[in-house]
Amino acid sequence: MVEALPVQLAFELSAHEGPVRAVRFNRIGRYCLTSGSDKTVRLWNPHRGLLIKTYGGHGDEVLDADASHDNSRLCSGGADKTVQLTDVGTGQPIRKYRGHISRVNSVKFNDDSTVIVSGSYDSSVRAWDCRSRSYDPIQVLGDAKDSVTSVQLAPSEILTGSVDGSVRRYDLRFGKLHCDTIANPVTCVSFSRDGNCILASCLDNTLRLMDKDTGEMLNSYKGHKNQDYKLDSCLSHDDAHVVSGSEDGTVCFWDLVEGNLLHSFPHVPPHKSASRGQTTEGDGGGSSRCVVYSLAHHPKESCLLTAASHGPVRVWKKVGWETEEEEEEKDEETT
Repeated sequence: MVEALPVQLAFELSAHEGPVRAVRFNRIGRYCLTSGSDKTVRLWNPHRGLLIKTYGGHGDEVLDADASHDNSRLCSGGADKTVQLTDVGTGQPIRKYRGHISRVNSVKFNDDSTVIVSGSYDSSVRAWDCRSRSYDPIQVLGDAKDSVTSVQLAPSEILTGSVDGSVRRYDLRFGKLHCDTIANPVTCVSFSRDGNCILASCLDNTLRLMDKDTGEMLNSYKGHKNQDYKLDSCLSHDDAHVVSGSEDGTVCFWDLVEGNLLHSFPHVPPHKSASRGQTTEGDGGGSSRCVVYSLAHHPKESCLLTAASHGPVRVWKKVGWETEEEEEEKDEETT
């Protein structure tokens, strides 16, 4: 079972000065974005370990970023209370939206990248029209009673998590709000790949899987530590596993159906080097000295990005992975 998980260190992405706050794959998983306390967003090819471009424009640390469907633009939100739209090719900011009155925790493009949705510490969710000349939000959702920590989008839905302990799903087709209350602050929400379930991270050392339509709790996952910080969680590309960071410096995998902890490994590997053939074992060196803030699972294959309170972003692949060059050589041999 572990052999199918991305537990082998492939690359380390070192460029940010200070903690990396978010790691995000683009839509097809070819590239990734990282954002950090150094006020920058960086574009990478994680499958080669290559930095492509660095983007500025924020006046404080950047807490989240997202790539458009065609990779031509990126959006980002930060502690400077702004949402920024940036041209990927030129590196220049296109627009900067200033409607929030506190830091922006989460940003996401809609499917065709015409709208940016942002969630903020000011308890609001705001939608910004990228095509309009106006800098005002086209919609403000003010139902949360505390900081909005996480925002996710589906074709006709907005999903939010809040410190007020609620998961809110806005059905845009019918103009309805569905609210499921959890007794503890919610720090991250995500849809399952099939769109039928919602995964929520809470500050009680527990992840919860809920039915999207009924709000029924289907399963819970424990074994990691999450009591103080906003940590990312997600489902694997095939909806078979639940993945989360931890405040003890580890990355944890659970079986989605059974709910048991399958494997955990330290974000900081024992020898701190990206060497081929190195796999993670136990809770080795460095596991108690960092917090794994952010992670992202590849949309189509067994590959994971992790970022922590210090050190580089790490790219993990399943045991026996091959570099793009090796894959290309095999393809040439078979043709």
